[in-house]
Amino acid sequence: MKAGASTLFWRDQSLPFLELRSFLGCSAIGYAKHAHDEFSIGAVTGGSSIYLHGDVQEQVDVGAVVLMNPGEAHACNPLAGAPWTYRMLYVDASWLGSLQRELNCGNAGGFKPIPFALTYDEALYRGLLGLCDVLDDGGVTVPQKEAAALAFFSGLMLQSAPLAQPRPAPSAKLLAASDFIDAQFRRDLSLDEIAACAGLSVSYLIRAFKQQFGLTPHVYQVNRRVQFCREQLRAGRGSIVDIAIEAGFADQAHLQRAFKRVVAVTPGQYRQR
Repeated sequence: MKAGASTLFWRDQSLPFLELRSFLGCSAIGYAKHAHDEFSIGAVTGGSSIYLHGDVQEQVDVGAVVLMNPGEAHACNPLAGAPWTYRMLYVDASWLGSLQRELNCGNAGGFKPIPFALTYDEALYRGLLGLCDVLDDGGVTVPQKEAAALAFFSGLMLQSAPLAQPRPAPSAKLLAASDFIDAQFRRDLSLDEIAACAGLSVSYLIRAFKQQFGLTPHVYQVNRRVQFCREQLRAGRGSIVDIAIEAGFADQAHLQRAFKRVVAVTPGQYRQR
């Protein structure tokens, strides 16, 4: 993004499994409740914010590290009228899953979720900010950046492994509903259609789906469209209007509104980094 803007992104095609976002606190921004496919970990570096993770909502201050597993609904927003700064890393879940297996603390099925969503561990906080500085430093080589990422996330995976507890799996019918939306998110879906696919009543679908995934089926679909657009923009594919249409939005304006609610920047700002 332009110098002086409130949000900066770092990405490198040589390290496609990592993305860094630095919010400089120039103005208040807000996020709608959302989820994404990556694992996310962030550090609050200034001010205070309200962290919503699942059904838990609490204030987080400087020194906090927040963690979001793939698919977990969350939002983090500043206190009214208060400045707020943070740094956030988005990490490809399959890359982390491979790392966990190499460290013998994962499972064959892919990424094993981190069992906590918030910590004030000082060493973890310092280590995360140190990694962010390395990634954002143009004088550091790609192999050095990759080595720093491997060192940090190896430590996090080993630290969290003993705390992990088995999580109850979603019901097969709810998984069928979410899989159906994932496969068909580009077209308009009715609740009747989703419920029929899963073998559920509409009323039960709405209630149980939100309880399991933290989002209603409609919000889940819009979020899936936004995440698809984010992936395309990050890869530099196509124009914004073409990406919007491909994702199922009526036009670029509809994408812009939905994208800004979830990512807190416009598609153009995200693409410009």
